[in-house]
Amino acid sequence: MNFDYLNPVSESLLTHIKMQANKTLGQCIDIYTTKNGFPNLENKKIAIIGVDEDRASVNNIGAGSDLNEIRKELYQLYPGNWPISVVDLGNISKGNSIEDTYFALGELLTYLIKSKIIPIIIGGGQDLTYANYRAYDQLEQTVNLVAIDNKFDLGSIDEELNSKSFLSKIVMNQPCNLFNYCNLGYQTYFNSQDEIDLLEGLFFEAHRLGEITNSIQIVEPALRDADIVSVDMSSVKNSEAPANNNATPNGFSGAEICAIARYAGISDKVSSFGIYEYNSKFDNKNQTAQLISQMIWYFIEGVNYRANDYPFGLKDNYQKYIVPIEDQVLNFFKSNKSGRWWMEISLNDNNKYKRHALIPCTYQDYLSATNQEIPDRWLRTLKKLI
Repeated sequence: MNFDYLNPVSESLLTHIKMQANKTLGQCIDIYTTKNGFPNLENKKIAIIGVDEDRASVNNIGAGSDLNEIRKELYQLYPGNWPISVVDLGNISKGNSIEDTYFALGELLTYLIKSKIIPIIIGGGQDLTYANYRAYDQLEQTVNLVAIDNKFDLGSIDEELNSKSFLSKIVMNQPCNLFNYCNLGYQTYFNSQDEIDLLEGLFFEAHRLGEITNSIQIVEPALRDADIVSVDMSSVKNSEAPANNNATPNGFSGAEICAIARYAGISDKVSSFGIYEYNSKFDNKNQTAQLISQMIWYFIEGVNYRANDYPFGLKDNYQKYIVPIEDQVLNFFKSNKSGRWWMEISLNDNNKYKRHALIPCTYQDYLSATNQEIPDRWLRTLKKLI
């Protein structure tokens, strides 16, 4: 793997790290520096990557240009009571063309994901989600994408790839490896009814901001089923994350977005996590940089507390519940380890969508089934499988 397009973390940041108290995060992780060279990736679990690319960031030029502000805040946090197996690989600078940046990011992400290292991408425009998605092409599997965003970012069919149209490119461009898309936190007045109807017609999933803020736990099954998680910082209210020219008055609170980041980390399936649209020139007292650093902290903590109980193969460690409903029989599985629930769609072993046949759900979904109500997530998944 060629890492030449990665730039080491600046020496000024290393000086900042040395000034921090003992055992802060910056002193506990391996960092790519000019002095120490490229770090050893063996036995590493998480890799931080910055991407300075704003050319397709709509109305937010400057995104990703000063990522050291996030690192300063992150490195002075204390780690939790978990193993520190994190590496910072520095930044990918703008290529001669934006396609060069996409290529460099995609190649690096493919390598890391194949090596079972979870990348945390900080950038840059949310169009980088497309490069993240394309990194899975070589894995020859379909993937699930969860976007935390106040808009669907579909754009128009003839629009160039940018931060407001990347989803349509993911859906339309070949090879199409997308199995499911889920939006968390959309605000209805930012999305046309045609777009809402289109997502419903594709059997995708979307949850309004108010629905989630009333019960944050509803995001957990969606994130448990995700491979890629993409966070647009405009999903957070302007008063709590001002470093984004598209920030608006309504959105998630800082506590809510950190809870979502932790749910993403706990998911056994999430293999890449991106935080986009940070623009330091709009930050107030480094407030957004602080929040992003805490989101990263919570994601790392979540990864270190993974239950690894996704019910592959033998299901001896699960309680099985069989619910006859209409002309169907729904099988539910409850983990003895974590208490989490799944529901099953029966497929033959040769079906290419076999990995999607076990659907994360909640206890409430099980109760709904016992009351002869088929859960929405089960129905949507079935329609995509048949």
